[in-house]
Amino acid sequence: MINGQDLKQAVISGSNNISTQKARINDLNIFPVPDGDTGTNMSMTTVAAVKAIKDDENTSIGEVAKVIASAMLRGARGNSGVILSLLFRGFSDGLKDKEEATGKDLVEALGLGVDAAYKAVMKPTEGTILTVARLGYEGGLAVCNDDLSVAQVWDIVCQSAEEALQQTPELLPVLKRAGVVDAGGKGLLSIFQGMLSYFKDGVVIPYEQQNTQEEIDSFASAAAEFDDDITFTYCTEFIVGRDNEIATDPNELRLFLETIGDCVVVVNDDEIIKVHVHTEQPGDALKKGLEFGQLLTVKVENMKEQHKQAKENNTQAKPKKKKLEPCEPVEEIGFVAVAAGEGISNLFTDLGCSNVVSGGQSMNPSTDDIYEAIMATPAKTVMVLPNNKNIIMAAEQTIPMVEDRNVIIIPTRTIPQGMTALLSYDPELTPESNKDMMLDATKHVGTGQVTFAARNSEFGHQKIKEGEIIALENGKLTITEKTPVKALVKLAKNMITHDSSFVTVIYGEDVTEEEASQALEILQDKYGSRVDISLINGGQPIYYFILSVE
Repeated sequence: MINGQDLKQAVISGSNNISTQKARINDLNIFPVPDGDTGTNMSMTTVAAVKAIKDDENTSIGEVAKVIASAMLRGARGNSGVILSLLFRGFSDGLKDKEEATGKDLVEALGLGVDAAYKAVMKPTEGTILTVARLGYEGGLAVCNDDLSVAQVWDIVCQSAEEALQQTPELLPVLKRAGVVDAGGKGLLSIFQGMLSYFKDGVVIPYEQQNTQEEIDSFASAAAEFDDDITFTYCTEFIVGRDNEIATDPNELRLFLETIGDCVVVVNDDEIIKVHVHTEQPGDALKKGLEFGQLLTVKVENMKEQHKQAKENNTQAKPKKKKLEPCEPVEEIGFVAVAAGEGISNLFTDLGCSNVVSGGQSMNPSTDDIYEAIMATPAKTVMVLPNNKNIIMAAEQTIPMVEDRNVIIIPTRTIPQGMTALLSYDPELTPESNKDMMLDATKHVGTGQVTFAARNSEFGHQKIKEGEIIALENGKLTITEKTPVKALVKLAKNMITHDSSFVTVIYGEDVTEEEASQALEILQDKYGSRVDISLINGGQPIYYFILSVE
């Protein structure tokens, strides 16, 4: 039998073990694109639990399991971290109200976690962490009885999980071609083995100091950061109710706005035209809008004054990580987005997001980060745009955590999808109808990304070297090149078709103004006669360019 303190020490040992091995687990990632890194995400998820229980002296295993599950849920990062938190939620459910537990109790509790993890994944894939967890549980269940100790039963769980891990390349051909096992499965096994060290020998595997937590915490909240170089003063937004008797093309409005400002976004349907522009002449923008119908809503904000106020606030007290304060849900609707880069974050703020969570590729925010932003949004219904496939599950875990407002997750997988979804919001529709419409809108935007290979890899018959410039078309690696601009041009050639109308190029922090201008000039020469092309300084890390094609 084990009690709460035994479980505490076992989880600390498991967390320390994956912290030691996380770099090797990260290296199992077969895709060359810089990403959230499975080992890092799982390690940080367990570290959240360790922080919560390190001073807990409770001997009730049910109470300790509850604290662990809650902390892991809030600290979960990336899909692997969320799945891990769900597995440990099984311990909380299965050990509820228990003072002590047998090996059989642990295995049955693990089974509850496996069921929860499979249900949480829309299309469970075998050959992943799910398989390793399930077969580990099934192996333990097959042998556990009252005669076996916790250490004996957990040893079988670890052996079965390790056998399952070795099978993952047979279940996922992409793993077999790369000659590796599943990274998430390896991470889970390292945690289980760390726990076994304590159950079997009473030894807590020592913790090795890592910089990951410091690096993650250093990403400041994007909601309070502003660009020092503000070209235009007024952020101007308005919605025009279209007059069907006026045959003017909305593209005329877009072209006019581009002559008086930047960051121009114009989206329209049969009933309205929604406009966003940074300009020195907001009156001229509104006057031009009136040529297309009546103004339904208008918002003009002085960005330089906002920037000045923000700098004053930050000077008075600039914490390492901005703490958002909860507020009462007094408005009907509010938006939260996840984004990296001041330019992109400011754009989401301009488009109506109350809070922007700093994060994205290679810097997945935790469930608690997203929860904090939701609670700081003064709305009865809060729509969340994760804008990255590895953040969607963490966002979804906030839904049962929020009691005083309705949370709707729009599963956007890229920044362009998030922008398109937000622009498609219709205040006349219900939140549920808007979710369907916003999701449908994301199907009509293509996303291109230019980045670098984070590791040596091989796809098909092509070898990719670490540091090489690569481009992805809707998530699929299609191009390798010598420079980011050349990769962008090739990407645009693949993605821009005769049906395309709008192209937005968002350049990142590692792209110079000269390179961005060169890229725009090339694209304008090739496609400017038939599509509208906009250039935005996103300031994003990781990606040299993000290309949006509608």
